[in-house]
Amino acid sequence: MRPFLKWAGGKYRLVEHIKRRLPQGNRLIEPFVGSGAVFLNTDYEEYLLSDINRDLITLYRILQRHGGEFISYCKELFVPENNTAERYYELRAEFNATADPWRKSALFVYLNRHGYNGLCRYNANGEFNVPFGKYTRPYFPEEEMLFFAQKAQAAEFRCEDFRVIMRAAVPGDVIYCDPPYVPLSATANFTDYAAGGFGASDQEDLARLAEQLGHAGIPVLISNHATPFTEVVYAAAVQEFVSVPRFISCDGSNRGKVQEVLALFGGR
Repeated sequence: MRPFLKWAGGKYRLVEHIKRRLPQGNRLIEPFVGSGAVFLNTDYEEYLLSDINRDLITLYRILQRHGGEFISYCKELFVPENNTAERYYELRAEFNATADPWRKSALFVYLNRHGYNGLCRYNANGEFNVPFGKYTRPYFPEEEMLFFAQKAQAAEFRCEDFRVIMRAAVPGDVIYCDPPYVPLSATANFTDYAAGGFGASDQEDLARLAEQLGHAGIPVLISNHATPFTEVVYAAAVQEFVSVPRFISCDGSNRGKVQEVLALFGGR
């Protein structure tokens, strides 16, 4: 099942490769859940799903608890009169101003489907600042949201730093990490999907923690760009390389394939 959110770096197209590398276990932990493609397409008994983006986790919790009622409320925003630049920017301003979690979460879905390229981006003040996407008829993901709400009954959603979430792991857990990727160049940096970014020291901390957990019998699978940097920090892992399409680029000629690495610490 496809995620109901568009998401830069989403793993739907890579999910079969990931599933083949994920060991069996009782609970899957995802410290960087994003759009939830791996969660939605695996069959663990339980899930611990976290992300540093509080708006995202609030949305998931509301959808988990209120299901069809919340989906119907979101659908009311997907009308032709809301698919104009003027209305988009009015609703974006409302999203940034409101403290009502129900309204803010519905607007998050609207902005995700009406904003440019499905990006989720915030400025230095923590304000969502993605421009209008100019889509003829934005798709409302009703079926996908219903599926998510049903599957989420086996999940716990948290908004915590990845270090906190990974240290909560116990034997029988399996961890999949999809961190903000190491940039391929100085201009290819999409780590501002949540305030604070994700730098080289964070990447190194993630690799060290994954190695420690792997030695303790808790397997950790990490996906990232295949670069000289990741080759070094994932040296203790079994690395598999996959060629995947690149879609998040405003330059159509720059949407070729890139090499990604799946690094497994511990496990088989």
